[in-house]
Amino acid sequence: MGDVLAGNHAVWEFDSDSVLIRFARGMRTPRVWQALGSRRIPLEAVCGVDLTPGKRDTVVLRATPRPGADPLMEAAAGQLKEACDPYRLVLPGERAAQAASFADALRSRLAPDAAEPAGRFLVEAPQPPVHLKAYDARLEFDGTAVTFRWSRTGATSTKWKAGDQRYPLTALSGIEWCSPEGPGGHLRLLPHEPRQSGADLRPDHDLATAVFRVGYGAVHESLPFAAAVLAALRGRAPVASVPGPRAGDDRLRHLSELHGAGLLTDAEYAALRARFSSAADA
Repeated sequence: MGDVLAGNHAVWEFDSDSVLIRFARGMRTPRVWQALGSRRIPLEAVCGVDLTPGKRDTVVLRATPRPGADPLMEAAAGQLKEACDPYRLVLPGERAAQAASFADALRSRLAPDAAEPAGRFLVEAPQPPVHLKAYDARLEFDGTAVTFRWSRTGATSTKWKAGDQRYPLTALSGIEWCSPEGPGGHLRLLPHEPRQSGADLRPDHDLATAVFRVGYGAVHESLPFAAAVLAALRGRAPVASVPGPRAGDDRLRHLSELHGAGLLTDAEYAALRARFSSAADA
């Protein structure tokens, strides 16, 4: 399509097989959008497109993400406020005809099985912060494990006495993100092994959970963090398998994708890139 649709706080650029969404910076732009910066959404990750009247002479274009296609939306689990929905674009009413044309063009490119859950994540996970400050802990994610370092002032005696906790991705089955903008906000890691009978699963006592409060674990920080962990869990691959049959630029591009998804640490990425670059030059 190659066309651009500029709305409030975001610009959508349509290509033949994807939509590139660039989020504006500014005081009125939702902070989670500013944290995302931009996102490329493959059309195979979309299951529907709607155009509806908005408030104050506006129209709203919204793409519906395919179930299981976007780690950010999977982690959010419907908890994002409407104004923070990255698949929603508000436009002046005068652009309704243009928006309708785009919506029709998008619908025509959706696959017949678009409503079926995706078998894997199709949208790249956002680049997470290396550290996440919760109320009772400082979380770190290095691409292979999540570490909880308890706060002296925020953590309960249960957590403080147990000491810092480290959870390799191999020991986890998923994550649970509960928005800090609602009651009981937290980020919980879900281990493969069943919990011990009688284990205290209250967020402020569970050793695999960090608690959010006002000023701690904000959506624009904690949601990308949770999405990156979830994407790494679903797409986990050993470093030794990275080279594969790829060659030249394709191999380096694959490395960049793994690094961007949090599946390779900075050190692993640098070492493998150097190795493949040397091999290509030989």
